[in-house]
Amino acid sequence: MLLSNSFIPVLKNNPSEAKIKSHSLMLRVGMIKQASAGIYSWLPLGFKVMKKIEEIVRQEQNKIGAQEILMPTIQSSEIWKESGRYDDYGEEMLRITDRQNREMLYGPTNEEQVTEIFRSSIKSYKSLPQLLYHIQWKFRDEIRPRFGIMRGREFYMKDAYSFDVSDEEAFYSYNKFFLSYLRTFKRLSLTAIPMAADTGPIGGNLSHEFIILADTGESKIFTDKRIFELNSDQTNLEKSSLEEMRKKYEQYYAVTDEKFNKDEFEKIVSKENQLVTKGIEVGHIFYFGDKYSKPMGASVDLPGGKKDFVKMGSYGVGVSRLVGAIIEAKYDDKNEIMKWPLSVAPYDIALIPMINKNDTSALDKANNINKELLKNNIDAIIDDTDENFSSKIKKMNLIGAPYQIIIGKKSEGDLLEFKETGGETQNLPLNKIIEIITKQKNSI
Repeated sequence: MLLSNSFIPVLKNNPSEAKIKSHSLMLRVGMIKQASAGIYSWLPLGFKVMKKIEEIVRQEQNKIGAQEILMPTIQSSEIWKESGRYDDYGEEMLRITDRQNREMLYGPTNEEQVTEIFRSSIKSYKSLPQLLYHIQWKFRDEIRPRFGIMRGREFYMKDAYSFDVSDEEAFYSYNKFFLSYLRTFKRLSLTAIPMAADTGPIGGNLSHEFIILADTGESKIFTDKRIFELNSDQTNLEKSSLEEMRKKYEQYYAVTDEKFNKDEFEKIVSKENQLVTKGIEVGHIFYFGDKYSKPMGASVDLPGGKKDFVKMGSYGVGVSRLVGAIIEAKYDDKNEIMKWPLSVAPYDIALIPMINKNDTSALDKANNINKELLKNNIDAIIDDTDENFSSKIKKMNLIGAPYQIIIGKKSEGDLLEFKETGGETQNLPLNKIIEIITKQKNSI
């Protein structure tokens, strides 16, 4: 892709209205454009990153046996009145009426909608468990939308729902999603810590937030540093393996401020292992039993002619929020360098030719390199503009392709100036560069 043909409206300076790194960078490199307070258009660069995140989220949901559906953004108020949440949810819910004067709402979440789908379709315990998810736009009428897409009114979210015959089986489903989230965030090059959290308006008695550390985070967290040494690499989908994995994480104190108890923290965690900091929520899982199934009559037939209400959980990941979270974790705002993880980068590599008005050889060489990269499924952006070299480097550092090839005086013969964005330059042949990038892509 030629930069001159790309819709990437880069600003010279950081926008004054942006208060955090992600909002600033996304506006500056033209990833988003504000449409109204807390609502944004996603431009090609930002949309490309978000769709890559979405696909990783989808893949990890599919691996645990979840099935994708698509529910509407506009919901009937009747199902929310059945559950009892219509009046309880508060002013964040955008309520509307259609031309027939029927009460409708713009869905802030989908517990009611998916329960209505389930109850009309599944009648026997033999059809359980069921794990359903969708990826859809949500709307919550935040009183003070701020920080760009991190606290917006409209956001893109994956929400999943589990239906089980018993508490024991429901915890099994809960643990599957627990694992899928750890794996999802790892593929995004994020270290997300599961923390006991308040259930909020979703309800229930068991909940974990997945938090990444960030100075700009709205969540205050209290944890044992040793939790960062854990991983789920050896965990499989067997019930015992999943239980062991969750217990491994829960052995260490890790809570958000809603759950914090100072005396307990001081007693359980030694001074040298205490960490008090801020973080960004990137995922949230809940178990709430029959909170929705009971009032909405979602039951199944059991052996012996009995009926019982299904046990449910819900599991959310902010797909659009993750774009901002990755920036908060990876963007060096001091040096103005963004290095996207290869798994979600808008481009794998930037080709930066030093173009002379009277000499197009560097650009010709970049185009030939790009042909070879395309043959190897490597996506490149070529800065074919006539800006000076320092301006090109600065712009490409902001766009944030993980790798760069500089085509100039030092690129002689088969050797090219190659580097990781923000790193040291090496002189390598193109086949070696392709090998390095391909190996990294295959490991994602």
